[in-house]
Amino acid sequence: MLHLSVTIFLSAFLLFQVQPLIAKYILPWFGGGPAVWTACMLFFQVVLLGGYAYAHLISTRLSARAGSAVHIAALLVSFAFLPITPEAAIWKRADVVEPTGFILWLLLANVGVPYFLLSSTTPLVQRWFSQKYPEHSPYRLYALSNSGSLLALLTYPFIVEPAFSLGSQVNGWSVAYGGFVVLCAWSAWRGMSAGEAAGSPPGNATTSATAPRIPAVKSIDVLMWLGLAAAGSVMLLATTNQMSQEVAVVPFLWVIPLALYLLTFIITFEHERWYNRFNFGLLLGVSAIVATAILFAGVFVPLWAQILVYAVTMFACCMTCHGELYRSRPDPAHLTLFYLVISGGGALGGFFVAAVAPTIFTGYWEYHVGLIGCILLTLVAWFRGGVTVGVLGRKALYVRFGLMLAALAFVLFAHVQLRARGVVEASRNFYGVLKVGRSEGAAGEKLDLMHGRILHGEQYQDPEKKTWPTAYYGPKSGVGLAVQHHPRRQTMNVALKIGVVGLGVGTVSAYGRAGDTIRFYEINPEVIRLASGMFTYNADSKARIEVVLGDARVQLEHELTQQGSQAFDVLAIDAFSSDAIPIHLITREAVEVYWKHLASDGILTFHISNRSLDLTPVTRALGEVCRCEVVRTQSPEDPSRGVKRATWVLLTANRVFLDSPAVREAAVPWTDDDKPPLFWTDDFASLWQVLKW
Repeated sequence: MLHLSVTIFLSAFLLFQVQPLIAKYILPWFGGGPAVWTACMLFFQVVLLGGYAYAHLISTRLSARAGSAVHIAALLVSFAFLPITPEAAIWKRADVVEPTGFILWLLLANVGVPYFLLSSTTPLVQRWFSQKYPEHSPYRLYALSNSGSLLALLTYPFIVEPAFSLGSQVNGWSVAYGGFVVLCAWSAWRGMSAGEAAGSPPGNATTSATAPRIPAVKSIDVLMWLGLAAAGSVMLLATTNQMSQEVAVVPFLWVIPLALYLLTFIITFEHERWYNRFNFGLLLGVSAIVATAILFAGVFVPLWAQILVYAVTMFACCMTCHGELYRSRPDPAHLTLFYLVISGGGALGGFFVAAVAPTIFTGYWEYHVGLIGCILLTLVAWFRGGVTVGVLGRKALYVRFGLMLAALAFVLFAHVQLRARGVVEASRNFYGVLKVGRSEGAAGEKLDLMHGRILHGEQYQDPEKKTWPTAYYGPKSGVGLAVQHHPRRQTMNVALKIGVVGLGVGTVSAYGRAGDTIRFYEINPEVIRLASGMFTYNADSKARIEVVLGDARVQLEHELTQQGSQAFDVLAIDAFSSDAIPIHLITREAVEVYWKHLASDGILTFHISNRSLDLTPVTRALGEVCRCEVVRTQSPEDPSRGVKRATWVLLTANRVFLDSPAVREAAVPWTDDDKPPLFWTDDFASLWQVLKW
């Protein structure tokens, strides 16, 4: 029994260690947005479904001997796919702008076979266990499997990620997988002999005429399993999106929902006594109401409260869904079918969030759908289970529950309608939700571009005010200072070459003069469409405007190798996904690329205004990489001109610029109260030290 327990635990550990590992590895290649993790999760869920289907087929269609032989052969073949290192030269492409399909192919080619075999281990080992120990329930091994998965998730962001480079992580995982292959092949060999000793034929038939008749699985049971699993999966991914889009796309924010998701499987499948319908039903009802209130409050709620409420709500949803799954579990003879349907529901939920929701929704409304779906399916499961409370009969109880659910659905629908108020145009794709809204500012009517719940630019509609640099790009902002007070502009009056990472609505173009070149790098094609179709900064600018589609860092690296330095006089880094910062754009390696693209007297600026992260220590540390001075500026708010308060950090060796009165006035001196410099690299970036709780 011990070798089976170790096999299933190790397979689950490796299964969930590779998920954040490989996602972090490829994250910078596709813009660093939350949809990269969603696409990865879709892949993992679909391959998990394939692994469960494979386990079901060889368990029910082949004899124990033949099934074990097939599995041993597959395990040995998988050695050819190690190590699981994606080659950047092949997969790091600058021309991929709708990358979901490309990410799926990348993962299939590099981790598909090992992940497929790891996925099949849990149902296969439980099958071998039930053959060898028919007097024991195999379902507790599923809890053990999820314990291994949970340990993998918790150790990755807190132990593995901080201590080892990505290359070391990949190599270490590959070595551990080799050990798993040996152990699993041995378990399969022993499972072969156990199956023969038990005299089990292919399928679930029994050879004993006196054995009790095994109940058949009903279609309604299969549909309930599928629906409950899908609802939990939708809440997992929708909750991850809610967290990631507002902070940053990093493993520890992926891990929180996924760890809780696995914890619910551990609790519910360990024993039926741990899932109490009344207690978790009450938690679900209360947390759903609080989560709805958080949705309405939005950015005014502290980060810790948002994470806590979303996490508790998802936990309650998954506890009820997975608790009802376990209560409706079939006889162990149908074990592989049960897990196949559960994995199918998980893949269905992942497909809905990753592929369907971006097509049919103009907001992150899958969270609303998942919340209502979990409550509805829980009520259906209770109804089928004959649940009553006190003196209330079933009919009265479910009428009241139905009315409360309808009220919640109405409030969530009202939230969707509220978010659509004043919206002129909305769109959603791989990179997030964009909305163009019309509103009244202190200086008149204006159009705003919102990415998620964060303003990414605005423009007044009065012809005389259309060229005002507004929002975070006013004359006293970091980029405003760099362009207007660059010595080439001030004393030589010559044209400037300006680079901007992140187009927004093109506000920086307002600073362009005749002869200037302003080159924008923008990963989202919808931003380019809206900036050119709804806003006129680029069209009205006297400068030559260039817009490069694709991830800025990938494009700049390609340009450096193929064309040489752009020799920018000013390079502004202003890339956000909603309020989340793509970390790969502010690491040591990234700034080395930027610095090579600057002229010798160039100015590198970072926009670091953020509700959740204090990025000053990270950007301050970059001065040591560039061997230059680092200046922090805080531009004041000016409602009469549509200017927002903004924090910028400037890196330059241009002494004339640094000594100019405008820069000295705007600079915020570093003090002992400031956090010390904090170095981030592509291999390591810790958000714990910069979070604004």
